Amino acid sequence: MNRPNIKTYRLVAMFVLGVLLFNYPLLALFNHPTLVAGIPILYVYAFVAWALLVALLMLVIERT
Repeated sequence: MNRPNIKTYRLVAMFVLGVLLFNYPLLALFNHPTLVAGIPILYVYAFVAWALLVALLMLVIERT
């Protein structure tokens, strides 16, 4: 049987991080009427968290 390599473990960790970032308790922390540059803070958080996940996934997948 083949052992999973480190990339598989990192991808699973990224999935868990994504679930945690977009889960209720963290989203509720940013659900306020505060604006950042005219944009609600919840939208800013969602975009930054999504961009962070995409960047980290790119690093994990493209690394040789």
